[in-house]
Amino acid sequence: MNKRWQAVIFDLDGVLTDTAEYHFRAWKKIADAEGIYFDSLINERLKGIDRINSLEIILENARRQYSSAEKEQLLHTKNEHYLNLISKMTPSDLLPGALETLTALKELGFKLGLASVSKNAGTVITRLQITDYFDYIADAAQIKRGKPDPEIFLTVATHLEIEPAKCIGVEDSIAGIKAIKAAGMLAVGVGKPEILNEADLVIADLREFMKVVE
Repeated sequence: MNKRWQAVIFDLDGVLTDTAEYHFRAWKKIADAEGIYFDSLINERLKGIDRINSLEIILENARRQYSSAEKEQLLHTKNEHYLNLISKMTPSDLLPGALETLTALKELGFKLGLASVSKNAGTVITRLQITDYFDYIADAAQIKRGKPDPEIFLTVATHLEIEPAKCIGVEDSIAGIKAIKAAGMLAVGVGKPEILNEADLVIADLREFMKVVE
């Protein structure tokens, strides 16, 4: 095992699986029902952002103000739409290289963590059948501040009992990369270098990840 790195902390959406389309469709249902304009460009702004702040971004285009109670109802309805969509997920929905990377890292003795702002992260990884790979899982329910605040990554590192400087964080969003950097970890971006330009290293997908720890 590479002594330099002892733990890898993964984001979920866009890194291990792609639920972005499910989120988009769920939010689109909400926006259409409310007569609010919402498209893929606005949806791009929601990457790595928690549910409440995602709704606030969508409501920027609303014709009226929404009360706290109305916002809570919209969030509840959106979640129902999303849960219905992810209930059909299977291990075949893992992204290329995800299972192989998790398996290889465990065999090498790495501690593995999950840092997802989704409150449904547990449901998703259960459907993907990868729960047992993780030594600790943190979601939105365990933190007060969402990404780009480093709280969620630091929370995982604390429970893994690995100092942040020996952790690698893996993210597909700008907010996530900022959170990893602020936590004092190596930031690996999954996606396009021109978008994730603050990452220490950018890979196309997890099939390229093992070279990071070689």
